[in-house]
Amino acid sequence: METVNEKHKVVLLELLKEFDRVCQKHQIKYMLFCGSALGAVRHKGFIPWDDDLDVAMLRSEYERFLKVAPAELGENYFVQPEFSKNWTLFFSKLRKNNTTCLEKYHPKYPHHQGIYIDIFPIDNASDNGFVRKIQFYCSRVVVAKSLYRRGYETDSKGKILFMNLCKLLPLKLFHKIATHKSAKSSQRVHTFVACTARYAKGVYQRKWIEETVLMDFETGKYPVSAHYDELLTTLYGDYMRIPDESERKIKEHAILVDTERDYSEYENYRDGMKFDVYTRNIH
Repeated sequence: METVNEKHKVVLLELLKEFDRVCQKHQIKYMLFCGSALGAVRHKGFIPWDDDLDVAMLRSEYERFLKVAPAELGENYFVQPEFSKNWTLFFSKLRKNNTTCLEKYHPKYPHHQGIYIDIFPIDNASDNGFVRKIQFYCSRVVVAKSLYRRGYETDSKGKILFMNLCKLLPLKLFHKIATHKSAKSSQRVHTFVACTARYAKGVYQRKWIEETVLMDFETGKYPVSAHYDELLTTLYGDYMRIPDESERKIKEHAILVDTERDYSEYENYRDGMKFDVYTRNIH
């Protein structure tokens, strides 16, 4: 009999296959990213204690996907674009309808909470180090404002203070500076507005993103960076080290997963719930 975790991963793979199908049809380039890229390299599939799946693409490809995907995907799936109604975050998700994946926060607004894969944009980074730093600091404002508007649970007083300070700053202006769409010929790219909170972990050579190879991931083959060693070393250091069990808990995003029932049936599930272990990046 399959466990909840195993059933969850079956749905994640289903979502990945649909995502890959649309990308292949429209010749949209993407790659497995973050923990999913590490999983492909180190485990040939999911990291055993991870409970999500990440893909990433240059912003031009990302925007193409968001444009064509709703018409390509059937009624079983839902594209949740960045900065859309009741979804204030700075990246997108592909979700499966009639499922549930509740995470460690109390939403301020109702939104789709089905099982999902994360879709991260990768942006142009200036080749000027000073300008690149400005991009990074602007991205911190974008992230803080977005998380505050969604509802964000943290035990960090510094993060709470920064989110409150950013409330009145103009989102569009800071997002425009951070993404630097005009720098299409720069040698570097970044994920400041996507999935990396530290400057050093979020800047990459453009070729690391543009050049891919197919690697085994569970039952299929999917693109990862052809320069995965450099990329994963930048993200995780000694990425082949297996973390201690005490480190693994903070990589769990979901507090409840149901592959057969719609999230609307769990509307009040988190009422009064307090989280003593918060999600952080560790693999």
